[in-house]
Amino acid sequence: MANTDSAMSARQSWIGTIQIITAAICWGTLGIFSTYLNQIGFSGWQITILRIVTAAFLILVMLPKLWPHLIKLRPKQWLGLVLQSLIGVLSMSVCYFFAVIYVGAGPAVALLYTAPVFSLLFSAFFLNESITRQSALLALMAVFGVGLTMLGEQAQANWGIILGLLSGVCYSLYGVLGKRAMHYAHPAPLVFFTSIVISAGVLLLLPESYQTYEKLLTLPLLTWGYVLGLSLLGTVVPFALYMKALEKLPATRASVFTIFEPLTAIALSILLLHQALSWIQYMGVVLILLAALLNAVLNGTTTRVPRWLRRRQKV
Repeated sequence: MANTDSAMSARQSWIGTIQIITAAICWGTLGIFSTYLNQIGFSGWQITILRIVTAAFLILVMLPKLWPHLIKLRPKQWLGLVLQSLIGVLSMSVCYFFAVIYVGAGPAVALLYTAPVFSLLFSAFFLNESITRQSALLALMAVFGVGLTMLGEQAQANWGIILGLLSGVCYSLYGVLGKRAMHYAHPAPLVFFTSIVISAGVLLLLPESYQTYEKLLTLPLLTWGYVLGLSLLGTVVPFALYMKALEKLPATRASVFTIFEPLTAIALSILLLHQALSWIQYMGVVLILLAALLNAVLNGTTTRVPRWLRRRQKV
């Protein structure tokens, strides 16, 4: 009986690992789809609209299941979720997609992975969590990596570096603000649903959202494929896979495999977009990713689903 349980556990662990890696690879395609849409003529702002609004319509199927949880939310929690959505989803997407346009998919996703560094600072300030010497050293490693990615770049690319860092800032606030609002009380799908739908609701108040979709209707069917790739493959599917994987793997182990996200983005940008960096800039990217990986291994944090969203599991 013990051998059977052990075999089942090992099998579940392998399935969870495959789900995590698949999710990370899906997230890594975001920069590619956004680059293709930019080449067609969509701005970073319009790409953000296409991603968030389309994803919101796709996840409306979750509403009946989540409705009992939604009606129990208190006004203070709604306020926290609104801030989390507008900063951690909407602002992060805008900064990230503009960074992709300016510096390319690979460097942009590496800069997004500075989020754990900013999470340390914001958690200390907003949540009174202590910063260890180990965490501070990893933060310095990431900062040094960012400095290397800036070497040899033009002013336009420097704007991309700044926007990439801002995407990391916004994403780090996604977890911090959500933690303050929810206090572990509600399931992760609820938080994902509200964060996407709230941002989509704000975007639908703007005329440019409707102009963006009017423009999309005039373009070839392939463009719709890119939009679905952005919202379904790059947003909804990976989140679902990640949450399913957390049912089978400890979060500390799962977060290690998210390193496949930037690796996928860098590989695809080289193969499909022919974007290349200098060797010293690649060193900077490696330092940022190494800091994120060590942070996940040593501190049990992840850049994609913050600690407050994970189930409490045994390692």
